[in-house]
Amino acid sequence: QVQLVESGGGLVQAGESLRLSCRDSGRSSGTYTMAWFRRVPGQGREFVATINKYTYNHEDSLRGRFTISRDNTKNMVYLQMNSLKPEDTAVYYCAARGWSSDEAFYTREFEYHYWGQGTQVTVSS
Repeated sequence: QVQLVESGGGLVQAGESLRLSCRDSGRSSGTYTMAWFRRVPGQGREFVATINKYTYNHEDSLRGRFTISRDNTKNMVYLQMNSLKPEDTAVYYCAARGWSSDEAFYTREFEYHYWGQGTQVTVSS
């Protein structure tokens, strides 16, 4: 059914940029609400950004550095991360809701139904 695969993580120095990608192989991703979360050891997944059929939103502390976008013709969702800081180090996960997009924003882990395996982002000082 729905398969989400992240890519683009790696090791960078503080101040550099990365672009993460997520492919939805099971359906047309443009129909559904998608999101990025991140996790550090010993903690649950933390909301980063979400994009629905109409618009997008970012966690307040990340707005201005991180930007979510999508290419519906390719079933792809992206996360552009600029001016990376050591505290951004985490495993980043792509997530999708199981129903057609509405106008609401969903920022909690339990509100998403499908998850990728994650991609590691490490930022050195």
